[in-house]
Amino acid sequence: MESENIKVPTVAELSSQGKTPEVLFWVGCAGSYDDRYKKVTEAFVRILHHLKIDYAVLGPEETCTGDPARRAGNEFLFQMQAMANIQVLNGYEIKKIVTACPHCFNTLKNEYPDLGGNYEVIHHSQFLQQLIDEDRVKMKEGGDFKGKKITYHDSCYLGRANGVYEAPRKVLEALDAELVEMKRCRTKGLCCGAGGGQMFKDAEPGNKEINIERTEEALETGASTVAVACPFCMTMMSDGVKFKGRESDVKVLDLAELIAKSEGLMK
Repeated sequence: MESENIKVPTVAELSSQGKTPEVLFWVGCAGSYDDRYKKVTEAFVRILHHLKIDYAVLGPEETCTGDPARRAGNEFLFQMQAMANIQVLNGYEIKKIVTACPHCFNTLKNEYPDLGGNYEVIHHSQFLQQLIDEDRVKMKEGGDFKGKKITYHDSCYLGRANGVYEAPRKVLEALDAELVEMKRCRTKGLCCGAGGGQMFKDAEPGNKEINIERTEEALETGASTVAVACPFCMTMMSDGVKFKGRESDVKVLDLAELIAKSEGLMK
């Protein structure tokens, strides 16, 4: 995996040298295959590389955590996928995992221990907040987002499922932007409509798609940027903005992209 002169190390390569990375970056299916979310992977890799973090990815040895299978009711497939991943992770003696996907985060953190996979798992919003708190990420004065209105959409699997509300907002505060909250946020946040396997099935009968409802709430804030921290939310909110014909003046961006752009690591 290479990105403009950035050579991303794999755990297998490090293992052949007798090394184990301090942090395993779990890329996830969306970060690997979805064209839009690949940009988030690139942004986060650029941050890790810029700060000389000791990290690596599993590369071709990484497979789906099994989250969609379990949510859709296929417990047998979930356990097969989970056990295969745990075997690989334990074989490399991985201790710390960071991922940009709340679904991977929730599954690795809360469900893998039942099957023998015990790791310190943190979401990239928490990781970025730590880097900012440690002064390792220093925002430029008058950065790209200074004074601009940004609203943040809480991912269900990050927020209500795991109580992570402050880390993403701390990251946005560091941008020196104006954070404008939607009426439904934090513990009262509204789902984007994709979680629990809904991403992969037809919508239920009704008058309006959930992502349109949520996008309308985001647009009502007057923000020019909708910040997200989940590939599912990214897809649903982006689709909503397009549906409303606002893609020219309202951007949907992941926290890693916001930091990378502010740091001048990405255009």
